[in-house]
Amino acid sequence: MSRPRTAAVLTLAALLTAATAHPAAADTIRDRQWGLLTLRAEEAWGTTQGEGITVAVLDTGVDGTHPDLTGQVLDGADLVAMGAGRGDRAWARHGTAMAAIIAGRGHGPDRAEGVLGVAPHAKILPVRVILEESDPGRAKARDTKSGALAEGIRWAADHGADVINLSLGDDSESAHHEAAEDEAVQYALGKGVVVVASAGNGGEHGDPASYPAAYPGVIAVAAVDRRGKKADFSTRHWYATVSAPGVDVVIADPDRAYYEGWGTSAAAAFVSGTVALVKAAHPGLSPAQIKKLLRDTASDAPAGGRDDSRGYGTVDAAAALQGAARLRPEAALPTPVAAGRTYFGPGPEPAGRSERRPRLGAPEAAAAGVALLAVAAVLARRPRGPRRDRVG
Repeated sequence: MSRPRTAAVLTLAALLTAATAHPAAADTIRDRQWGLLTLRAEEAWGTTQGEGITVAVLDTGVDGTHPDLTGQVLDGADLVAMGAGRGDRAWARHGTAMAAIIAGRGHGPDRAEGVLGVAPHAKILPVRVILEESDPGRAKARDTKSGALAEGIRWAADHGADVINLSLGDDSESAHHEAAEDEAVQYALGKGVVVVASAGNGGEHGDPASYPAAYPGVIAVAAVDRRGKKADFSTRHWYATVSAPGVDVVIADPDRAYYEGWGTSAAAAFVSGTVALVKAAHPGLSPAQIKKLLRDTASDAPAGGRDDSRGYGTVDAAAALQGAARLRPEAALPTPVAAGRTYFGPGPEPAGRSERRPRLGAPEAAAAGVALLAVAAVLARRPRGPRRDRVG
């Protein structure tokens, strides 16, 4: 039985608040989206822009009225049902930022203003499973809604999600494997839904493991800067799959301003957008195939092919689409294959014909038993020799 989460539950894997982010002038937003260049998104758009794909954003909510997201956001679910509401400053800031990185379409003439996402034709399915750090109701939600993440993953998988973005995690001292969450992830993967999560922002605090990034099958994403170097804050851990831009990322906010944020949250969103492109062009690929595809086509791979700080390298959307074209779709879950032999080894040898005489039948066995008892009785009456005591 899994332990209940303590008050340290999930945290947002980025700092995107006005206190730490800087407003960016609207007319320079597109020029400052260096992450799209790193991912070679424009090249990938020659193949697809994510048409027909739904990305579930499990977060603090998403402002679907934002100019960059108009028409992109579907009806979702609020599994917290408390805290700040629409119009409050502590509502949907983080979730809106992630949604725009994934599927923002910009606005204005020719959509030349605002944030452009990696998969601008994909749809966003918002699922509220956590509150903003500044939300007064956050402490209460930690104690009463600790199961929202697992519930949200299953809900998204059952309501049309092709990709689930988890730009959040628990890397506190009490962080641990949560059976319900792990099972929810496996449920989604079994339905063909790709699950992407941020690796964590504990790189300067001992690199603690973060969940859900550490669950099997999840594509865990570390953060790099514009030079391709691991961001100082990005957690180094065995589960890192790939890396993506996570420093000085321009983000959209419900207040209609634009800020620069950082964190593995943004990195995960970039990868979810990339997965949306791959799924749009090759819908039959399984989550396992797509995870391996991103690894195999990543750019700037570390020495030796992989390390805990950046995984297999920086995700490359154009290369991933090229690689996907060479794959044959597989089932979401491995198909059992019958064993070629009955045993792993040669197995037991067949019993040969016994050379002993046939066993005695019941009458003969009974007579033999009486005879043996008689002999035993005689032996019991014989005097014993002198007894020797053992020494030492």
